[in-house]
Amino acid sequence: MRVLIVNTSERVGGAAIAANRLMEALKKNGVKVKMLVRDKQTDRLTVLPVRNGWMQPLKFVWERLCIFIANNFSRKNLFQVDIANTGTDITQLTEFQRADVIHLHWINQGFLSLSDISHIFQSGKRVVITLHDQWYFTGICHYSGDCQKYTSLCHDCPLMNGSLWGDLAKRVFLQKEKIYGTASLTFVGCSQWMADLAKTSRLTQGHKVVSIPNAINTERFLPMDKAEARRAFRLPQDKQLLLFGCQRITDERKGFTLLVEALQLIKKTHPDVAQATEVVVVGGQAEYVRKQVPFDIIPVNYVSDPQRMVMLYNAVDVYVTPSLQDNLPNTIMEALACGTPCVGFKVGGIPEMIDHKKNGYVATYKDAQDFADGILWTLATDHPTLSRQARNKVMTTYSENAVARKYIDVYEN
Repeated sequence: MRVLIVNTSERVGGAAIAANRLMEALKKNGVKVKMLVRDKQTDRLTVLPVRNGWMQPLKFVWERLCIFIANNFSRKNLFQVDIANTGTDITQLTEFQRADVIHLHWINQGFLSLSDISHIFQSGKRVVITLHDQWYFTGICHYSGDCQKYTSLCHDCPLMNGSLWGDLAKRVFLQKEKIYGTASLTFVGCSQWMADLAKTSRLTQGHKVVSIPNAINTERFLPMDKAEARRAFRLPQDKQLLLFGCQRITDERKGFTLLVEALQLIKKTHPDVAQATEVVVVGGQAEYVRKQVPFDIIPVNYVSDPQRMVMLYNAVDVYVTPSLQDNLPNTIMEALACGTPCVGFKVGGIPEMIDHKKNGYVATYKDAQDFADGILWTLATDHPTLSRQARNKVMTTYSENAVARKYIDVYEN
């Protein structure tokens, strides 16, 4: 069996990381698999770039420009939606024609247009689509929030500031419906939450929808000596450490303001815990965090080396993720694989990953007090027990072999 995985980027973004991990998992299970991308960042032979040269950036800009104009010249939510009005036809590529299965992942921002997707469906190849967000079964949005128009017909998108070109969401939704209607597709939600949402969409009716989690290399992400890990990052040995990733911190969906509120509550009600705890901030916005958070902050620059990231997960006591909208976050999976308990809100796929009061704490949605209680509970609970249960969850649910076998069953059936 030959499988061609298709994703916009090779390494940048959660979908790219998940697609890469799936490729490695499939290879270890005897599947001949390659990955086709627009943006290639390594020299790996199994990853193939689409060679359009100077045209690729122009396609990205053209789509953003069309959204900007249609949105009454507003930049608001410019990257929250995609209209797939330009892209590249990949059906004539040798690797496409050799493949038995075409596995689409995240293909937005000018990589594949709706017309290109239609050509893929018409090729006669078996097609599997992994849902890293909601875009495949909505009109134009990646996350619909409280909007459920996609269940019947997207129109008057709340993310759009009106439209100079008519109802863009409705037009794209109907285009997708026409394209999907001629195909036999299998949609895969990375979480049961995402799969359940997809099943309610008018666009997926008549197609198969299943849930298969992302995979992780448990031989790379694994527990190690905490003291040694802290020495590697020059972190204090006598403090309790929380880890927080701060990319796109101003994005409301990341829930940073609720984390700040939770830490303020801990500072007020448990000053002894606040005194004994510091927050490790990984990413490029540590100074912004420092001004908001009433705890001592330890900045760590963006970590690109996976092994260094493993050490960082092992160096801390708790990984906190206040995200308000997420599918199946790779960061939670990585932390759990390293034996680090996590605290997150009850939203998206997070409750499927964090087993409440077993390997972390699942707080009530948007409840800063409960999030604070979760941090306090996790810090006070026997760490070796939480660590062991975190690792066991990943080994039984997200290991490469377990995930690969589920995808192979989908490909074969």
